[in-house]
Amino acid sequence: ISTEEIIERTQYALINEGAQILAEGIAQSAGDVDRVYRYGYGYPESRGGPMAYADSIGLSMVLERVEEFYARFGERWRPAPLLIQLAAAGGSFASFKL
Repeated sequence: ISTEEIIERTQYALINEGAQILAEGIAQSAGDVDRVYRYGYGYPESRGGPMAYADSIGLSMVLERVEEFYARFGERWRPAPLLIQLAAAGGSFASFKL
């Protein structure tokens, strides 16, 4: 496994789960999700958090790779509906409102 794929698989899993958390209303904003990862799990503050990272690289790119992982590895990689919706609309997690 390449270094790039290791990074993608770890980060995109966090992003996909973060999209589920937002859609379910567990967190009110992508910033809330990022704060939990930064202060609760030690995510590097300079990187903002997984949701900010996703916005910086583009949700369509994240979705494309999540779909590839889903095809390769199965159900645990099912793309979150919110990720699909925002990527299709050219949106971002930062602008998402329930």
